[in-house]
Amino acid sequence: MSAHLWQLVCDSFFRILIPGLTVTVPLTIISFSIALVIATAVAIVQVRGIRILRQAARLYIWIIRGTPLLVQLFVVFYGLPAFGIVIDPFPAAVIVFSVNEGAYAAEIIRAAIEAIEKGQLEAGQCLGLSYLQTMRYIVLPQAFRIAFPSLSNSLIAMVKDTSLAANITVCEMFMKTQQIVARTYEALTLYLLVGFIYLMFCTVLTRLQAYGEKKLRIQN
Repeated sequence: MSAHLWQLVCDSFFRILIPGLTVTVPLTIISFSIALVIATAVAIVQVRGIRILRQAARLYIWIIRGTPLLVQLFVVFYGLPAFGIVIDPFPAAVIVFSVNEGAYAAEIIRAAIEAIEKGQLEAGQCLGLSYLQTMRYIVLPQAFRIAFPSLSNSLIAMVKDTSLAANITVCEMFMKTQQIVARTYEALTLYLLVGFIYLMFCTVLTRLQAYGEKKLRIQN
């Protein structure tokens, strides 16, 4: 690597990393947290057996999983203003990522709930717990342990998907990289650099996932 490129990498590293820490990471954490709430509610609705609610949940999952995330971002940020609904870039990204991930995570949690023996649900009801109380205190804690690896993979995928937020002017890592490329014309070097930073983030999450899975195995 020439001295010029090395200096560019050194100068650009923190200029890209800082938006990663201040925008990409918060966007991921907030969106994934909301997505888990949505997913849990949708999963419970699906296993509860109320036909209308179950059909509404399936429709939501069908639409979200069947359309590209980028299209959903454009609909919310560029399409809704036609109806007088204007949302700032960051909140728009949070809404879309939360709703999108909620649909995928709902299927993960639903499968985990269905993996729990039905007798445990019946036992909770025999103890006088309501359906929601049984879910909260007995079923869901076990279901989340089963779903932990898959949900962790989804979180890692979301970190990378946040790069799409640059398309609705969210100034996260990828958009900052594009801005630097536009000034320096060193596309290959800078895109490899931002790819390396994404790799760093995902490696940390992968290590945390492995630690979490190990702790869950010990508890078993």
